[in-house]
Amino acid sequence: MKNMLSRHRKIRLIVQACFAALSNGYIKGFARGEIFTGGTKYFCVPGMNCYSCPGALGACPIGSLQATLNSREYKISLYVVGLLVIFGTLLGRVVCGFLCPFGLVQDLLYKIPFVKKIRRLPGEKGLRALRFVFLGVFVILLPAFVADFTGLGEPWFCKWICPVGTLEGGIPLVLLNSAMRGAAGFIFRWKLAILIVTLLSSIIIYRPFCRYVCPLGAIYGVFNKISFFRIKIDTDKCTKCGACQKICKLDIPVYKNPNSVDCIRCGDCKAACPMIY
Repeated sequence: MKNMLSRHRKIRLIVQACFAALSNGYIKGFARGEIFTGGTKYFCVPGMNCYSCPGALGACPIGSLQATLNSREYKISLYVVGLLVIFGTLLGRVVCGFLCPFGLVQDLLYKIPFVKKIRRLPGEKGLRALRFVFLGVFVILLPAFVADFTGLGEPWFCKWICPVGTLEGGIPLVLLNSAMRGAAGFIFRWKLAILIVTLLSSIIIYRPFCRYVCPLGAIYGVFNKISFFRIKIDTDKCTKCGACQKICKLDIPVYKNPNSVDCIRCGDCKAACPMIY
């Protein structure tokens, strides 16, 4: 069973790395410090992947959703919502476990040895619900209803919170583009502080951004119970030994709630227990 788990984790890491490279494959962008503006930018990738990353070949669904909500011409894009429904219905949070570049970053950081890893924080249940607060307030309500002097809303989550944009877009552009470097001010420093806290905490806590902040994970989590990819348990043979929860880095009692909104579908529990499929 240990060998099976190790092999599964290697395969998952390869899939994560390949998809991150595929979705950020515009090498010229990194060389020139420019954002790719080709036709593929009209399409959303499934996971959190900043539109402003010099290598990004597609758009982030959360950024795209905010952009349509604060438009003068229309309130919401059925295209973006439709893609979220399709991704959610087909995969649920498999996107988080296998196809999100920032998820890969957090996974790699968690591999760094530390004195004591933390499985859950005090008030864990309430903290995990914050994802839905960020989704409702910063992704939907504020962009839709709070406008600036031009009459347009702001992409509040992208501008003030998202560490993905800082890591993939902000830092590379500031380093590679002198004009961007000169324009970097308070917002960049604020976002940089959020990124540093997120990255450092990822060494101690497994996927803190995914657990407590990510609005895209909140959306996909709602689909976990109805998506085509669901986890099932052989209830006739399950002894409720808790091995699945022990192996789960998110500390989910899989034998009780196999399709939890918190589950990122990493598959460790399935590799560790033959009663889960």
